[in-house]
Amino acid sequence: MYYDYFGLDTSPFSLTPDPRFLYLSDEHREALAHLMFSSGEGGGFVLLTGEVGTGKTTICRAFLDQLPQQVEVALILNPKLSAAELLCAICDEFGIEFPPDTGSAPVLINLLNRYLLQAHAEHRRPVVLIDEAQNLSSAVLEQVRLLTNLETHTHKLLQIFLIGQPELRQKLNRPELRQLAQRITAHYHLGALTKSECQAYLKHRLAVAGVTRPLFTPAAIRRIHHHSNGIPRLINLLCDRALLGAYATEQHRIGRRIVDRASREIFATASQYKADSRWPVVAVSLLLLAALVLLAYRWQQSAQRQTATATPAAPASEYRTGRAAAAMWELAARERESNDTSTPHATARRRPMTA
Repeated sequence: MYYDYFGLDTSPFSLTPDPRFLYLSDEHREALAHLMFSSGEGGGFVLLTGEVGTGKTTICRAFLDQLPQQVEVALILNPKLSAAELLCAICDEFGIEFPPDTGSAPVLINLLNRYLLQAHAEHRRPVVLIDEAQNLSSAVLEQVRLLTNLETHTHKLLQIFLIGQPELRQKLNRPELRQLAQRITAHYHLGALTKSECQAYLKHRLAVAGVTRPLFTPAAIRRIHHHSNGIPRLINLLCDRALLGAYATEQHRIGRRIVDRASREIFATASQYKADSRWPVVAVSLLLLAALVLLAYRWQQSAQRQTATATPAAPASEYRTGRAAAAMWELAARERESNDTSTPHATARRRPMTA
C-alpha cells in the first residue's frame, strides 16, 4: 500500500524469514558460524536457542542457502510428531523409500542406517535440522538421541541440529534426558538487538527494499527499540504499522509520535486481549466464593438446629414437684402474713390493767 509512496520495491518489514533481509549482528553472525562449522564436524547435537522473534528461523534459512555441496539436510518444521512419525518424516526428507503402511520404528531405523552408511561411503554428510524443537516430547527426544548411535568404528553417521525457544534448554535439563544433554557438542543462545544494532537493522532492511535515505528520525528509532525491547519480530511489526500511519497522514519521515501511536495500536490490543481473557477466571472465582459462603451459612444453621434438638426438656415429675413446692411456699407466706396482722390485738388483751 505504501511502497510507491516511500519508493520501496518490496515490504521491508515482512514477518516471513527471508534470508535477503537477514541482518547479521555480532550474535547472529556467531550463531550462523556455529551452524556452518558444526555441519562439517562429527555427529552429535548442536543446539540453537533464542526468545520468540529473535531470528532463529531466518538464520536457519540462511544456513540452508550456504550449505556445502556434500551436506544433505532433512528439515523438520513440525516437530509435534510421534517417534514413528518423526522417523517417517526424516526418511521422507532424505528420499528414503519405505512402505506407506510402515509404522515400526526398528524397520525405519534399519532403512535409515543403510542410507547413512551409503552416504558415509560417498563422503556425504547427512544432517537433521528440527525447528521449534521445544515442542518435542521427552519420548521423541529419546528416540532422536538413539539416532546418534548410528555410527561406524570411527565416525558418527548423523548430525542433529535442535532449534528452539529457551524452554528447550529447560527440558534438556530433566534427569531423564541427561544422556542427550551430554551429547550436545555446541550450544548458542540468541539475544535481543542493542540500540545501535536496532538502527543498523532498520537501515539494512530499508536498503534491501530499495530505500537508502533515512525514513525514521533518531528519536523514532529510540522509541522503536524501547517498545520492542530489541526483538526483531516486534521491530518489524512496529515499523510496518508506523510506515502505514505516516502514509495515511501524508508524512515522509516517521517521528516518535507516529511510533508511539503504532505501539499503542499493536500492544494495547494484546493487553486488552489478556485482560479480556482473565474475565472467565474472575467469574469462576466469584462463583466459587459465593458457593463457599452459602455452604458455610447452611452448615451453621444446621449446627444450630442440632444443638436446639439435643437440649433435653425437664421431666414431667420434676415439673409437678416444682409447682407443689411453689404452692406450699405461697401458703406459708400467707399464714405468716395473717399472724403478723393479728398479733398486736392479742398482746393488748393479755396486757395487765394498772391502777
